[in-house]
Amino acid sequence: MNDGSSWPTDKLTALRLGRRLVAEVPASRPDRRAFVDVRPDKSGPDAQAQGEGWVHSNAERSFHLEHWEYDRERIDGFDYDIGAVLLGSADATDESELITVLNAWGVRPDLFVYPWDSEDPK
Repeated sequence: MNDGSSWPTDKLTALRLGRRLVAEVPASRPDRRAFVDVRPDKSGPDAQAQGEGWVHSNAERSFHLEHWEYDRERIDGFDYDIGAVLLGSADATDESELITVLNAWGVRPDLFVYPWDSEDPK
């Protein structure tokens, strides 16, 4: 049984393919919304694969994480960044360190979704 502390297979595969994932997390106030964003770092083989029309899988990727909070009223518009606050930023050298950072931030991997399934404004 998955307690949420490990990546669902489809999301781990997405990260290895260089895809961004997003999790909505509790905000500091009711008039705010907050998201944690995981962006896999891209490398030369990724650019080459893209140029050839395919996607490079890499289980050795590093990651950049950001925790943003937004004004709930502006999140759907062009001005979503007005009043936005970067609450945290971190780099993880591998999948193990990614889990360590998420644990420190109190964010379970099973909360992450594809960006198009979230309301993250970025």
